[in-house]
Amino acid sequence: MEWVLNSKERKCPVSVNKVEYHPYMTHLGIRPEVHREVGRVTRWRTPGSSKVLDSIDDAIDRTGLSDGMAISFHHHLRNGDKVLNLVIERIRKKGIKNLKILPSAMFPVHEPIIDAIKDGTVRSIEGSLNGPVGRYASLGNMEEPVILRSHSGRVRAISQGELKIDVAFLGASCCDPLGNCNGLKGPSAFGPFGFGYADALYAEKTVIITDDLVPFPALPISIPGTNVDHIVKIDSIGDPSGILSGTLKITDRPDHLKIVDNTMEIMDKIGLLKDGFSFQAGAGGISLALTKKIGDLYYAKGMKTSYANGGTTRFLVEMLNNGTLETLSTGQAFDLSAIESLLNDKNHFEIVVDQYSNIHSGATTTEPENAAFLGATEVDIDFNVNVNTHSDGYLLHGIGGHQDVAYGSQMTFITVPLSRKGNPIIKEEVTTITSPGELIDVIVTENAFAINTEHIRKEVKQRNEDFEIICRKQSLPVVSIDELRKKALEYGEDINAKFGDQLVGMVKYIDGTVLDSIRSVKE
Repeated sequence: MEWVLNSKERKCPVSVNKVEYHPYMTHLGIRPEVHREVGRVTRWRTPGSSKVLDSIDDAIDRTGLSDGMAISFHHHLRNGDKVLNLVIERIRKKGIKNLKILPSAMFPVHEPIIDAIKDGTVRSIEGSLNGPVGRYASLGNMEEPVILRSHSGRVRAISQGELKIDVAFLGASCCDPLGNCNGLKGPSAFGPFGFGYADALYAEKTVIITDDLVPFPALPISIPGTNVDHIVKIDSIGDPSGILSGTLKITDRPDHLKIVDNTMEIMDKIGLLKDGFSFQAGAGGISLALTKKIGDLYYAKGMKTSYANGGTTRFLVEMLNNGTLETLSTGQAFDLSAIESLLNDKNHFEIVVDQYSNIHSGATTTEPENAAFLGATEVDIDFNVNVNTHSDGYLLHGIGGHQDVAYGSQMTFITVPLSRKGNPIIKEEVTTITSPGELIDVIVTENAFAINTEHIRKEVKQRNEDFEIICRKQSLPVVSIDELRKKALEYGEDINAKFGDQLVGMVKYIDGTVLDSIRSVKE
């Protein structure tokens, strides 16, 4: 295999299985490369003929699914999803092999897919992995390397023809006989349908799988029936209680709450916490605690934030309801209160991923954000961030919206503890680069923080230098990134991964270039 170095000095393959790859060059990205003919799929049916089929088996047959094709799924039900496993199970029974699956994300609930990999039903995965399937891939068990994309990177790839979907199998909590559907109503309501919208629009065939078939029209319409070929009614598409899983739990740890306090103090001193503040927080426990802290502060002072974006929890809904938040956009719901608010609050609206953060869309909802707060498994002295692998090398997490938000937001904070179980989180080099350091402005820990003035994008370098001066004059614990690294080493020694030689995954940047390669792990 031929390799080249990208601008981050990471090795990237020139091609794999006759597919060419371009190395990452700059945070600004490359110009769009469109690989498809102009125009979307044309759908035709006899008026009055039914789109509703008897079973998933029938849908597989009617779409013409065969060996070697690519199929996609969305992940709005997160660890409560049943659709992916149900569809793969029926495909296995039919003996179809060598499929490429394109999930917007996978979770521990999808562990049965490992059996489909073992028997050759699934050949490759292009989509985020979480938990058991990621660990399985890390050991070199996949025939082809996993391709990891951010939420917006996935949609960009679909819309430009880099990813071709033969059949999209999309769970909908509410659907009418023409295929108009949403995720806001029904027994399995999961919220916005933004992760399935591009799939339905660009797939050669789209199958809606629902457990609530209602009379026309299924309002509100998130995906129109014009993008749907077939509909299958089943008993259950999943358990909405599985949405609130994993990282989606607010922290109560004293060291984590100190990180929250430090972040609030920094923002206060540099003048961010004023009327009209706009922001986005990630799904980690620290970020959720920070969102609550912002809401409490603005309520106590009678102030208003202007806009919040991204995944939505009850803390943002509470801000909207008590008047401390004026407008809320949601790409995915992280609890039931977010779903209820989308149905009832006029200043709360659903967005699709293309609108949320696609670098080639021209108008993203991340752009108005004054600040964003994200987590990490590791950061390094060049401010590069890793959220995909742990320090032992195992691929256990997807990119999510990390790159998207870091790229779009005006200021990006990474909130992390100095160590986890004795493993220093500030590294000389991260195990895997997920988001390039040029996009990261501040790294905040429970002990001190570092502002990026050396490795930052040139357009905000002077601003960050000014912010550092302000923080030092206010006697805040601002240190260099090298000093932060030394503080982290006081907690223990670095865990060093035992890598094999096999390429098991690639991290793509939002523009489609390769940011890093992931090697197999030796047990």
